[in-house]
Amino acid sequence: MIVLILGGGDLASGVALRLHRAGLKVVITELAQPLAVRRKAAFAEAVYAGETTVEEVTARRVADPTDNLRIIQILAKGHIPVLIDPESQAIASVHPTVVVDARMVKQSVPLPATRVNLLIGLGPGFDAPVNCHAAIETKRGHTLGRVLWQGQPELDTGLPDPVGNHLADRVLRAPADGEVVAHAEIGAHLEPGQPIAEIAGQVIAAPFAGILRGLIHPGVAVAAGLKIGDLDPRDDPRLVSLVSDKALAIGGAVLEAILSRPNLRPHLWS
Repeated sequence: MIVLILGGGDLASGVALRLHRAGLKVVITELAQPLAVRRKAAFAEAVYAGETTVEEVTARRVADPTDNLRIIQILAKGHIPVLIDPESQAIASVHPTVVVDARMVKQSVPLPATRVNLLIGLGPGFDAPVNCHAAIETKRGHTLGRVLWQGQPELDTGLPDPVGNHLADRVLRAPADGEVVAHAEIGAHLEPGQPIAEIAGQVIAAPFAGILRGLIHPGVAVAAGLKIGDLDPRDDPRLVSLVSDKALAIGGAVLEAILSRPNLRPHLWS
C-alpha cells in the first residue's frame, strides 16, 4: 500500500512522519516552488535542497512524478519520495491506495479525476462524503484530530493559533507582491525591530523578541498578504526542527481513518 500525501508543509509532514513510523509507504507531492514556512520541519524543503531530513526521517526529490522506478528505489531505502507534481499526476501514475489532501488550501476542493480507495481531506474545504471519504478537524480545541465520515471541519477563522501571549503578530505576512529576500536565518534569535526579510523594498522586522521558527524560501515570488514567516516568543531553538503537537495529532487521525477501513488492513504493509 502507498499513501500519497498532497502537500509537504509542516502539517503534512507531521502526517507523513506518523505514517512512515508506523511502517506505511509514504509519497509526497509538492509545487515546483513550495510555499512552506516551517522549512526545518517540512519535507517540502527537499524540492529546493534535493533531500532533507525531519526528525531523522529523510526525504528525496523526484523531478518526474511518473518516474516510478526512482520512487520505488527511494522507498526501498526507507526514505520518502517528494515529487514535483503541482497537477497531482501521481494519483494516476503511482496508484496509491490512500490519498491525503494536506495542501490546506482552506476552500472547497474538487474530487481527483482518478478514483482512490480512501481520500482523506485535512481541514476546511472538505465535506465528507461530498468531496472526500473522511475529513480531519485541524482547528485546535476539543475536536482537533477528529475523523469526520459525515460533515465538514470548522470553517477557517483567518486567525493563527496563539503561542504564548502572541496571536496575529507572530505570523509574518508579505507587505507587497514580489520576491522574498531573507535577512535572517531560521533558528536565529531576534530582537524587536531586527530585519527578517524584504519584499519589493519593504522590510519586515521582528515585532517582538523570539526565535525565527520559519521563513519561506528566499527567491520565491509571493503575493501581498501571504504568510511568509513565523516568529516564536518561546525562544527555544529546539522547536524549529520539531513537527508540532498539532501536526502529530492530525497524523494520528489520518492513521485512525486508514486503520478503520477493514478492506484496507490486509494491504497495509504490502
